[in-house]
Amino acid sequence: MSQAKSSFSLRRQLSRGRQVAGMTTTMVGGIRAAKRIGAFKQPPRETLPRYIQTFCRKMAGSFGVKVVEVEPVEQFHGLWVSNHVSWMDIPVVGTVSPAFFLSKAEIGEWPVFGKLAHAAGTLFIERGSGDASSVSAQIADFLAKGFSIIFFPEATTTSGKKVKRIHGTLLQAAIDADVPIRPIIIAYVNKDGTLSDALPYYGKLTMKESMKKVLDSKNVTAYVLPLAPIDPEGRNKSELTNLLQARMNEGLAELHSRVLSAPVEE
Repeated sequence: MSQAKSSFSLRRQLSRGRQVAGMTTTMVGGIRAAKRIGAFKQPPRETLPRYIQTFCRKMAGSFGVKVVEVEPVEQFHGLWVSNHVSWMDIPVVGTVSPAFFLSKAEIGEWPVFGKLAHAAGTLFIERGSGDASSVSAQIADFLAKGFSIIFFPEATTTSGKKVKRIHGTLLQAAIDADVPIRPIIIAYVNKDGTLSDALPYYGKLTMKESMKKVLDSKNVTAYVLPLAPIDPEGRNKSELTNLLQARMNEGLAELHSRVLSAPVEE
């Protein structure tokens, strides 16, 4: 028994090592690509999305997660939103959407990830007093310049079984910039068609524990379903919030019905 456990532990460590090596290779490739197109000096936002999508797909793949569009995700301008299940959502939504990410300004000062985030054209939010309307105004200005943004309106991660109450403050940016809201829904599914319990990062789970669970998971597919866009014209922030909540709830139920082998147990 002890020898069997030792053999299993060794295989697991080797598997983790291969995945970390793949992640490192992807990071190095991203840095080289950024240097080649001059993104560290001035991010070329008009052409960056295709580079970001390639990088994100490879990053998800290095963890063994395959990204599949249940229906084609149209590459149009807008304020993109997604349900939030895991830190893996970042490479997943980055794979399928042409949108740039939001980030706290201080993350831009991080040694490696900060530089890559700058090169990827990330919109760094200056929170100041923490006034959400100021953040919304910054997003609206970015949108008005023709660049898409994506964020997670639940403002927290979940088990992936349902969409929590969304916070609609930042939807004001879509109204102010007069751009559509483009929702997408994510579900992480095992090979047998069950909802993955290894990918969700929520509750009391630490980042270290989550990383180990993801590295030890096998054959997980991130299914992405694009939902009908929402036109903000003639609607206020509250109406948009309620409509988006309903659409995301319905979208997650539809996605589960299409990709899972059995209904989700709450």
